Amino acid sequence: MNDTDIRSQYLEQVKSHKYIRSIVNGDNYIEEEIKERITVGNKAYYAYQKKLTRKLLSKKAKLKLCCTVIRPVITYASQTWVQKESMKQKLLIMKEGY
Repeated sequence: MNDTDIRSQYLEQVKSHKYIRSIVNGDNYIEEEIKERITVGNKAYYAYQKKLTRKLLSKKAKLKLCCTVIRPVITYASQTWVQKESMKQKLLIMKEGY
């Protein structure tokens, strides 16, 4: 990677950068982004784990919580992902876990 000097402004070139909760890189390498989304989804799940294991909540309420809170965390910006089959399998496993 080469650094660039434009109009007396020094710009450092980096391999990847986090921008609005998405990882942007020059190689369109999406695996790093998907792994990050899965990690953040796990954190969201464990943050709500006490609520999801309560017997007072109905199964419908728990499912609604997963669909409105946890799944969007995982699938944020997924419309822009070019997915390989291995990454699709990881996301499906994650989805089935909830």
